[in-house]
Amino acid sequence: MAQTRRQFLQQVGITGGAGVMYSAMGAIGLAGVAETPAYAAPTRMELNGRGKHVVILGAGIAGLTSAYELGKAGYKVTLLEARKRPGGRNWTVRGGTEEKDLHGNTQRAKFSSGQYMNAGPARIPQHHVTLDYCRELGVAIEPFVNQNADAYLYREGTTALSSKPIRHRTAKADVYGYVSELLAKATDQGALDSALTATDKDALITFLRSFGSIGTKEEGFKYTGTSGRRGYEVEPGAGLEGGTTAAPYGLSDVLASGVGNYFSFEFGWDQAMMMFQPVGGMDRIPYAFEQAIGREKIQYGAQVLGLRNTTEGVTVTYSTGSRPRELKADYAICTLPPHIAATIPSNLPTDIVGALQYARPTNAGKIGIEYSRRWWELDHRIYGGITNSNLDLVNMWYPSTGFHSDRGTMIGYYNTGANATAYGALTPAARLERALAQGAKIHGDVYTKDVKAAFSVDWAGTEHSRAAWVGWTSQTDGVYAKLLDATGNIYFAGDHLSHAIAWQHGAMVSARATVTALHTRVTSR
Repeated sequence: MAQTRRQFLQQVGITGGAGVMYSAMGAIGLAGVAETPAYAAPTRMELNGRGKHVVILGAGIAGLTSAYELGKAGYKVTLLEARKRPGGRNWTVRGGTEEKDLHGNTQRAKFSSGQYMNAGPARIPQHHVTLDYCRELGVAIEPFVNQNADAYLYREGTTALSSKPIRHRTAKADVYGYVSELLAKATDQGALDSALTATDKDALITFLRSFGSIGTKEEGFKYTGTSGRRGYEVEPGAGLEGGTTAAPYGLSDVLASGVGNYFSFEFGWDQAMMMFQPVGGMDRIPYAFEQAIGREKIQYGAQVLGLRNTTEGVTVTYSTGSRPRELKADYAICTLPPHIAATIPSNLPTDIVGALQYARPTNAGKIGIEYSRRWWELDHRIYGGITNSNLDLVNMWYPSTGFHSDRGTMIGYYNTGANATAYGALTPAARLERALAQGAKIHGDVYTKDVKAAFSVDWAGTEHSRAAWVGWTSQTDGVYAKLLDATGNIYFAGDHLSHAIAWQHGAMVSARATVTALHTRVTSR
């Protein structure tokens, strides 16, 4: 008897799995989504001697990627960057770094040699194209510890578990254990009979017993916390020392504490391990781009004053501190933050300026604190990772490098929104004072001792950025999309024109899309 397509696919799925089944669906025309074509850099052969000059506004990651890819095909490129360095928000602060913010605060970093803080991006997911550029540009990478079972969760409040640091592993063991216990009991008592077969129920309970480390049916599926998952009061050791586990926190206390709300973080597409960082600081990436592009093609300290489409191409007015200058080119790629680009005098249509203004800036704050003693390793046995809290610090990052050395620099707070704005309103000295007082609630007095240096960043108060990143009220209502196409001879690129906002990956794939569109236009004429 002839098989239907559904029956055929079911058999394929049973035999080869979902991946093989999906391939089969594509083969018979049923797959609904085509694979995204791989990016192909433009080539000199395609350009075929047609010399074109592209001016790029901004030498952040999108601008650098654009210039690098265009350079492969032989385009003449000029980058105009208001800062005195490449990278934009990719900014690594080292000893000697000096910055005056929009609040009037001037800081000069006093970090020791080899110590630094990544004020902007600090980690790279393994599936991001950022790692491909690290490989291509020769930027060495190392693991970034994004999750650590021995880091802390801390929540102020009125529950029995409030205002006490709890290890991630302990919180996970108790939350998973109690949820498994409750679900196993509900399943066994028939609460899920309408959704599960008898075989399904047996399989689910088997899973829950392993997942939550709970007892047998005869034991009432009880979670006792005795498996060692939550840690030990006395660790297993030599001879007869089998270790001593503490009884789990009470069910109601665990649920009321809200500690389980943190666990979804590690399942995030862009947050799951492994994560990486460049050896020696995130700015190794923009400086590698600078070398590959050619330092002479980047004008630092160049403040853009005007942007115009012309019948011949584009004209950009800029200043390097003296009188304004004018630069003419065939095309422009604007990678400036949209809320800043909207303020530049131009002859862009009203709806394009409106689309730039449609972006919604988000603030973020960070402080790097160098200690002359790595107390997090010595006193707390924490090697990398992140402590999460509901304090206004929000997140605290332990360094993922320099293990067992004499000193280290941790991120004392990484917060966003109102918390970041509150810290940003303080002087740098007051930011440090508050960060130390808050951090001591979690780590004790050791957090306030052996402080060698500190440097804090308020991205809303940082010139040429005025935000950590931007969001959009909608990316599907047609306004955002206006910036995806060229307006005359002017193109736009940046992480804000992607679905990976606030990641270097977003800036890179947006730049690639813009380069592809521009190159296709040039070579089709």
